[in-house]
Amino acid sequence: SMGIDIEAGGRVKSKVRVTKSENPYLRLLCKLYKFLARRTDSKFNKVILKRLNMTRKSKAPLSLQKLAKLMENKDGKIAVVVGTVTDDKRLYDV
Repeated sequence: SMGIDIEAGGRVKSKVRVTKSENPYLRLLCKLYKFLARRTDSKFNKVILKRLNMTRKSKAPLSLQKLAKLMENKDGKIAVVVGTVTDDKRLYDV
């Protein structure tokens, strides 16, 4: 049997990054969204799974004030943030 023809340098196989976190809740969320991304055609589930598996460096914190500014004129909408939301003392009402 003949093998496959590989150019010099070999064949590059890319692996999907999985979280190294020991947090059981984060692991359960990853498991849930992995299932949802596979079984539904929703792009949202795929994006959330990708963000859950990101490194801590890539999940930069978001201040409550920035979140409030981004959610202006979006009444009735729900914001989903994968990462830390930091408290802002200057913001009195949310």
